[in-house]
Amino acid sequence: MTSYSSEAKRILPLIVFAQFACTSLWFAGNAVLPELQIAFDLLPTSVGHLTSSVQVGFILGTLIFAIFTISDRFSPSKVFLVCALSGAVINLSITLVTSSTLLFFLRGCVGFFLAGIYPVGMKISADYHEKGLGKALGYLVGALVVGTALPHWIRMMSTSLQWEVVMYTTSILSIAGGCIVYFLVPDGPFRKKGSTLDLSACFTVFKEKKFRAAAFGYFGHMWELYTLWAFIPFILAKYNELNSQHLSVSLWSFLIIASGGIACVLGGYISSKKGSHRIAFAALFLSGICCLLSPLLFHIPIPIFLVFLIIWGMAVVADSPQFSTLIANYATVHSKGTALTIVNSIGFAITILSLQTMTLLTEHFNPNIIFVSLAIGPVLGLVALGRPVTTE
Repeated sequence: MTSYSSEAKRILPLIVFAQFACTSLWFAGNAVLPELQIAFDLLPTSVGHLTSSVQVGFILGTLIFAIFTISDRFSPSKVFLVCALSGAVINLSITLVTSSTLLFFLRGCVGFFLAGIYPVGMKISADYHEKGLGKALGYLVGALVVGTALPHWIRMMSTSLQWEVVMYTTSILSIAGGCIVYFLVPDGPFRKKGSTLDLSACFTVFKEKKFRAAAFGYFGHMWELYTLWAFIPFILAKYNELNSQHLSVSLWSFLIIASGGIACVLGGYISSKKGSHRIAFAALFLSGICCLLSPLLFHIPIPIFLVFLIIWGMAVVADSPQFSTLIANYATVHSKGTALTIVNSIGFAITILSLQTMTLLTEHFNPNIIFVSLAIGPVLGLVALGRPVTTE
């Protein structure tokens, strides 16, 4: 056990960096949306559609991975490498096209291969941890959060350069992340290989009551998460417009989203004492409060506005690794990869509905009130999760 523990400690930083590097592909398009709108003649409302195209690809990928139990039947490290390289190549190809249809299609393909990066990375981590998974996934999801925010930072640092720089950089990072996992992270000691194809596995995992509670809590969390991330630049730009301010949209988008990475790590440490259920419940509750207070956003001074968004950015994702921990713990040992993947698939399907709803709301309603709609997710998620108990 001691050797396994030391091996897990050695492996974790490698998985964390790889996850950070590869998931930088996720919001690469959002970070350069103004430039893409000009280059591809996109509509002003394209932010929701561009993000949704990635989510659609991710959902399709996770469904295929789950139905065919890919990460349980094959080496997760090899799956991670293939998807990281494929996502990088497709991301690069966006710089070579001029059609908006191809843009959305290629972003969808990037999403497809992210299905072999994010949940598979969690599966690899779970294969190295019999205990302390909440802390490990805190680091891992924190890496996802910072990786998601990274394109905004790259864009801020390269304002004098072409938008293609963001695509080049994120693709190089993805290649590096995939190689690190393949060459330096062997299959974990607690991995139980699924020897046969089980097409029913993605349905039978929901028979366990505790698993269902964690999964449905996660679904509520997902209604809010990616829509908030996608519309952070919109919120900042709208605040500038309504209050005649000049906040850097790229800088603050990065800081607000990346702050969630810190929250994931802190939540992981606290979960080792308080339990994943308590942390997930508390974070979901706090982010729900932020949704309900959002009508005040555009009427408060800059310092309070920015502090509020950072708190919201932390709360909205702090529960994510703890939900994944609960889901992994409540799944059977032979179906952890499939369980994580199918729950991700359904969760990201929910993000599309949320993103499209928010896009419609921005077109027809006052921006002061539209973000209250995100509270639907935390409310339903809290009901599904149930009250925290002493033991999980």
